[in-house]
This record gives sequence, structure tokens and C-alpha cells, in this order.
Amino acid sequence: MLGYAFFQNALVAGVLASIACGIIGTYVVVKRMVFISGGIAHASFGGIGLGYYLGIDPILGAIGFTLAAALGMGTVRLTARQRMDTLIGAVWAVGMALGILFVYLTPGFAPDLFSYLFGNILLVPASDLWLMGLLAAVTVGLVLLLYNELFAVTFDEEYATIMNLPVRSLYLLLLALIALTVVLLIRVVGIILVIALLTLPAAASAELTARLRPMMGLAVLLGTAYTTTGIWLSYALDVPSGATIILVSAAGYAAAVGARLWKER
Repeated sequence: MLGYAFFQNALVAGVLASIACGIIGTYVVVKRMVFISGGIAHASFGGIGLGYYLGIDPILGAIGFTLAAALGMGTVRLTARQRMDTLIGAVWAVGMALGILFVYLTPGFAPDLFSYLFGNILLVPASDLWLMGLLAAVTVGLVLLLYNELFAVTFDEEYATIMNLPVRSLYLLLLALIALTVVLLIRVVGIILVIALLTLPAAASAELTARLRPMMGLAVLLGTAYTTTGIWLSYALDVPSGATIILVSAAGYAAAVGARLWKER
């Protein structure tokens, strides 16, 4: 299988996605932002539809649209004092509705639409790997640069405020990083299943360690193992790759929970 270029591309895409989702997913799990991430993920469909409508790469459309949705949702929450669950539902629905509208208005047939919705990592072209690599590098670079600040905001916003940290800006930056990670994962598991791969590796690592740095490293390793195993199984069994990766991730999370319970006993 490794002799095929598409399989090599799939493995590289899985590793790049695992690096980003392992690091950002840890913040999502620790700060309990899972449903915020779900809203951002489903809003990205508006960017996919916009890309089709404008005749550009749908991933490029998703980057701009998803960043705007994440920052807009965060700004409204901070300034207008709106309930977060209401904002999530609104952004979730509006993003999907705009995506459907743009796809409908696009002349002709929208190719690869199902791969964006449900993922097909075996069809990732080499050109997309460069974009995925750039997004992963930006995400990791910002986290390394602002690790202590993001650490403080994640665990205790009041303490971060007392320490004169720009809490509002850091919160919006975290939402932007989630948006970039969502775009990375669209090609791997699709919009519908993004939230699972973003959180399951980090949730499994949180069952095994309580320290943030080891949690991130372990989440990256688990994500790589999940995606690699899922790719191999989807190829061997001729089943959808995105769903297979998620089922493997869920099994890994269940095993981590079982291991913690066994250790406690």
C-alpha cells in the first residue's frame, strides 16, 4: 500500500492533522469548548459553499469564512453578553444554510462535496498537503510563542486578568486556532465528524495524564495512531475513511477510560 502516492499523501495528511488537533484539542477539552468547536466546524460549510460559488479552492473559502465565524462569535459573546449556547446554535445553522445556498447557486455540479462533508483522506491531493502543512505550522508556532499566556487563560481567566494579560485577545486567538484546526481536519474526516477527531485524542490523553504538556504530546501520538489505523482499515476493508478513523478514535478513548478505572481499582 505504501507504494501508492495517494496512500502516502493520506498518511502525511493524517500526521499533519494529528499534530494540530492534538495541541488545540487539548485546549478545547480542558477549557470545555467542545460545543463551540462543533459550531465553528459546521459553520465552515458556508466557506466550502462560498468557495464553489466564487470558483476558488473550497478550502481557501473555508479558511476565511471559518475564521470570520469564530471571531464573530467570540466578539459577540464578549461584547453583547449573549448566551454561548444560543450563539453556537445560530452560527451552526447560519453557516450550514449559507453553504447550502451557495452550492445551489453555483452553476453545474459541485464536485467532491461529499468528501468535504464526510471526509475522504485517501483522495487528498499533494497540493492540499502544502496548505495543511502551513496551517499546522502556524498553529503550532502560535501555541509555542504564547504557551504561558494561553495556559493561564485556559485554566483561570480571572487570574489571567489580574496578571494584566490580554484575556479578550487571547480568547479570540484561541477561537481562531480552533478555526484553523477545523479546516485542517475537514479533508481528513469531513465537516460532520470534525468535532470527534478534535476532541477524542485529547480526551483520551486527559484520562492518562493531568499535565498540559504531556497531555498535548500524548494527544498528538494518539491522533497519529488513530488516523494511521483508520486509513489502513478503510483501505483494507474498502469502507469510508472518515467514519473508520472516528470509530478507531472512539475505541481508543473507551480503552483509555477503561485503563483509568482499572488503575483506580
